[in-house]
Amino acid sequence: MNEVEYKKIIKENLSNCLTATNLEGLGKKLEGKVRDVYDAGDKMYFITTDRQSAFDRVLAEIPFKGQVLNQVSAFWFETTKDIIPNHVISIPDPNVTEGKKTKVFPVEVVVRGYLTGSSETSAWTLYEKGERNLGGNMVPDGMKKNQKFDRPIITPTTKDEHDEPVDLEDVPKKCGVPEEKWEYIKEKAMAVFLRGMEVAKKNGMILVDTKFEFGEDADGNIILIDEILTPDSSRYWLADTYEAKIANGEEPDNIDKEFLRLWFKENSDPYKDEVLPAAPEELVIELSYRYITLYEKITGQNFEFPETGKPIEERMKENLNLK
Repeated sequence: MNEVEYKKIIKENLSNCLTATNLEGLGKKLEGKVRDVYDAGDKMYFITTDRQSAFDRVLAEIPFKGQVLNQVSAFWFETTKDIIPNHVISIPDPNVTEGKKTKVFPVEVVVRGYLTGSSETSAWTLYEKGERNLGGNMVPDGMKKNQKFDRPIITPTTKDEHDEPVDLEDVPKKCGVPEEKWEYIKEKAMAVFLRGMEVAKKNGMILVDTKFEFGEDADGNIILIDEILTPDSSRYWLADTYEAKIANGEEPDNIDKEFLRLWFKENSDPYKDEVLPAAPEELVIELSYRYITLYEKITGQNFEFPETGKPIEERMKENLNLK
């Protein structure tokens, strides 16, 4: 299908978004910004909705976004399971992952392949101000924005309301992760990231950076959990134009949601306004198309649209054998 055909299907599904779930009988519901998680006692169900968040709030509902994120994660969990086991038990529905219950390690493992970013706490901003110690990694002088590191670096953060940077050597003490387990986590995070870079490159993409979470299952095994290498947890650039863009001092090409964030900043105060304006239909369609395009580029697979006309929650209940 071409772009016009994709966008026609997206437009037909603007009112068929998964904005909230009420899956009685699945377990205790824990609601996040994008995912609804159900605690079923010995396992968890992760429901990826179509909610689009930014500025610490939900901005819009984007058709098929939840399916894209859930299936990208599923693709990467399958692609990296030879490196480290993960929490996936099954994918019973395009928007659902059935996963093992784990004791989550209180550290976010941020892996960076390139020196980039624009926020106040980004690696590039800190580097530009003269900082050469990034999370316990000594970075050489003379690097330019968006330049590739000789080898990816890990810059951990705490897992709390405001993720705080932690140097690599301080994680055992500050985050309470035993030294030997932290060494194992670092090794596996790096191996998964390198695999991600390799596969993305084959599919015309550059995996720039990401964050991982790890947990310990009932048998004491350290496994990869949450989501991995999705467009929401990672940064991707287009590989075929990267060199030319860098040579010209331009930003690398990407396919992301920044244009929607900018629209809300220009048309409201998303941090203060109690009620936000509705996102324009054409922007919602465009963002949905970008998510689907990212899915196809990242995985090298065609996106499979679900059955037309069936509400997503009704489909999920059937697939989860709920009444």
